[in-house]
Amino acid sequence: MTTTPTPRWGIVSTANIARGAFLPALRAAGGTAAAVAGRDLARAEQFAAENQVGRAVHGYQELIDDPGIDALYIPLPNSMHAEWTIRALRAGKPVLCEKPLTGVRADTERVLAVARETGTLLWEAFVFPFNEIMDRLRTLVSDGAIGELREIQSDFHFKVTRPENIRLSADLEGGALRDVGCYPVRLAQEFFGEHESASAAHELGGQGVDVETWGMIGYPGGRKLLLSCGMRRDRDTFSRLLGTAGQIHVTNVFHPEPSDYVALYSDGSEPAEFRPGITEPPFTAALRHINAAVSGQEEPRLLAIDTSLVTARALHDLRAP
Repeated sequence: MTTTPTPRWGIVSTANIARGAFLPALRAAGGTAAAVAGRDLARAEQFAAENQVGRAVHGYQELIDDPGIDALYIPLPNSMHAEWTIRALRAGKPVLCEKPLTGVRADTERVLAVARETGTLLWEAFVFPFNEIMDRLRTLVSDGAIGELREIQSDFHFKVTRPENIRLSADLEGGALRDVGCYPVRLAQEFFGEHESASAAHELGGQGVDVETWGMIGYPGGRKLLLSCGMRRDRDTFSRLLGTAGQIHVTNVFHPEPSDYVALYSDGSEPAEFRPGITEPPFTAALRHINAAVSGQEEPRLLAIDTSLVTARALHDLRAP
């Protein structure tokens, strides 16, 4: 852990998600974007200049070894997550790795083994478990607002239009399930834990990936997740939590925006809505906690060693290409 009050972050690559999601939230959370690394130094310098990052570094390993960096964000393609996360962990640098932690269950097991061996902090970038809407869902379910939660129905769809998009590459471990289907899986895990069964169907496209996947995961006691994900239709992040005495609708628990809300439909009661009035970028609450944990001000929670293997097993059993 660092003794500095504001961790100095390094970004491993100039990926679009770093520009569009990580950096706005880091600024809102009070962290410092100290450096960005690229295999092409000129491109890294341009990224740094355009996005108020302190400096550019030539090469990922140079950034990992940099003593002026306290924590690393890794938004590389899925196929590169394991190698560079392991290198960072062995260097003693806390890591926030983009989801999924890896694209293959065996690689996830390797990464988590190194995290345990080194004791270095590691988070998988499912940031929604830290947000206010997720807190409200947990409270409603635990308070029995819909009786016993029996089923979750959750979608995540969006459009990919460029044929060269890395999500369409099997070699880079892309595909709809790995990219966005993992969100409904992680949501169900929050409430149901480890799965017992899984089945899915896939529509293939791109360079050998699933462009759409739909399926079911079974959990102890007959509880289940019905999920649908894809990269061919309009954006859809709607989820329903169905219980023995009502249901909860949530428009976007994963990356909520100001217009998103939670609606409670409980037996014998008028529908009730919760609109938190989101004002921060989606990564903000997670990064605020990670900053505090890295600087020793909070006990770390929702670490990858506690959550990621359960997710990886479920994704593996859904048998995406």
